[in-house]
Amino acid sequence: MSSVIDIANAVRSGQMTARKVVEDCLRTIRRRNRQVNAFVYIDEHGALAAADVLDERIAHGEDPGPMAGVPFGIKDLRDTCIGMPRKNGSLITRDAPPDDTDSPQIARLRRAGAIPVGKTATAEFGLDGVTHTLLHGTTRNPWNPERTPSGSSGGSSAAVASGLVSLATGGDGLGSIRCPAGFTGMVGLKPSLGRIARSDGFADTSCPGAITATVADTARYLDVVSGPDDHDRMTLPATQDNYEALIEQLDVTGLKAVWSVDLGFAPVEPEVASICEQAARKLMDAAGLELIADQFSCTNPYIAWNALAAVKLRQQFEYLGYLPDRLADISPGPRSFIERFAYRDSDQLVEYEKTVMRTEQEMAELFSKADVLITPTACCVPYAAEGPLPEVIAGMDASHTNGEPFTALASIGWNPSISVPAGLSSDGLPIGLLINVRRHRDDIALRLARISEQCNPWPLRAPGY
Repeated sequence: MSSVIDIANAVRSGQMTARKVVEDCLRTIRRRNRQVNAFVYIDEHGALAAADVLDERIAHGEDPGPMAGVPFGIKDLRDTCIGMPRKNGSLITRDAPPDDTDSPQIARLRRAGAIPVGKTATAEFGLDGVTHTLLHGTTRNPWNPERTPSGSSGGSSAAVASGLVSLATGGDGLGSIRCPAGFTGMVGLKPSLGRIARSDGFADTSCPGAITATVADTARYLDVVSGPDDHDRMTLPATQDNYEALIEQLDVTGLKAVWSVDLGFAPVEPEVASICEQAARKLMDAAGLELIADQFSCTNPYIAWNALAAVKLRQQFEYLGYLPDRLADISPGPRSFIERFAYRDSDQLVEYEKTVMRTEQEMAELFSKADVLITPTACCVPYAAEGPLPEVIAGMDASHTNGEPFTALASIGWNPSISVPAGLSSDGLPIGLLINVRRHRDDIALRLARISEQCNPWPLRAPGY
């Protein structure tokens, strides 16, 4: 599967039909999906019908849009898509009927000519760092099938890294786009909160987004899906930015950067630290950034945020009748998440809220002095596909961080944050670099990601795909 831009340009110009693109995509999914278990639902009839309509429009001289004929996967969680069921990776909702509406980003992708082909695997209700569920089994990392593509958008990252599609949607409340991108050598952007409209306003940190193989593909995607919607009170006003142009043109020379290998609280594998620091310094040199600090220490919000999310989830599940009677039907990772965090007392919850607020204030203070914060995307290389999450990293206790705590800061602060490949470990596993910037400066995040791509090129697919 070619890049998003290559496909769209070929279909718009008539060099290739949308039907041929979709047929090739479906053939590839049939051949390769069993190796990674990325797609859990395919709408072959709907995809081919949409392709035929697009081809007919082109034949009549219409411009089909900047995503013309691009097949894409949809994370099987919060995005609704007309005609496709939303099972949330759960036995509890396995019998969900097909949705009768499109979420805002799916509607905008369709209007731009993109064609949904199916649903990608998710951690159950988005509550795990691996994509391993009782409903759909284990989703595997194309770089090494024994390892995880992370969670919760693991199906989307595995689908793009294995070349099944060139774009798959995700959602990121604490790192669920960026961590999977980091573990599979892909590009994963969490935009500013409100840049892309949501249909349900799930939480004040949850952002729609997508995983692609190139920065230009992500920029074109953001140009298509960004913009306000009255159904989401947090959406930002429309911007005049053209992200696809700005990734090549924006002047970032002289921006102030901070590098932090561990944020002062997380154990990090030495090889991950070394490769990320090399990639960070190469990026800073190429972009002309001014390094003003080579360490940043802050509060660890990981446990606090997880506990608050677990309590809210437990309350919702009790209201819906899922708990306590169906706890055994929930997959091992989310079940342990609920058991560990969801029954904290009110005094603890107040302390957790203070911890999250303190982290937000620390981020605000940082970005009053700096423009960019660069860290590793994760503390370790991809771990076992079935889990559990690591609790020892580099010989140190990681029970209060697990493997991927760094992405939490930009979620809590509503900052744009993007993961790009930093390099490969000695055993050939992807390592991600995380670039965080000031609120609403998605253009800077994408521009720096593009510079990193130019000075540190990465393979667009896992080996063998």
